[in-house]
Amino acid sequence: MMSSLPESAGERFSAALHTSARLWRLALDKRLKHLGIGQSGWITIAMVAKSGEPMSQRALADLVGVEGPSMVSMLDRLERDGLVTRAPSPTDRRVKLVHLTDTGKTVYDEVHQEAAAFRANLLAGIDQEALTAAAVLLEALKQRIEDAL
Repeated sequence: MMSSLPESAGERFSAALHTSARLWRLALDKRLKHLGIGQSGWITIAMVAKSGEPMSQRALADLVGVEGPSMVSMLDRLERDGLVTRAPSPTDRRVKLVHLTDTGKTVYDEVHQEAAAFRANLLAGIDQEALTAAAVLLEALKQRIEDAL
């Protein structure tokens, strides 16, 4: 029989963070299912769109949090579906830069609108000061993690 010791604030926070992030992605993925691309696909499209300029496959893999070969497979599918193109970098022919096609931009616009509506619905009625404090905390935590890597 396991004892039910009270969790520390840190344990409670990390469990809530992990579970909330996972459920947020799952719920948004369900909402975007009609696009016919999975979570890593729409995240990849969003990262390219938000960057404002073509991104290398390596940079995309790092941002999405996958290994290089997984990103190549994802980009193969997105390219086959007409959402992205890849072209050699003008400064380094070994580097492939990922560009959104017009269709990819249309998909991103839909992802962006759906995500905004989803976020607004989830956060409706939450105190703005509490939300800002949580964002500041998570941004500081993100920075600590990046510094430690």
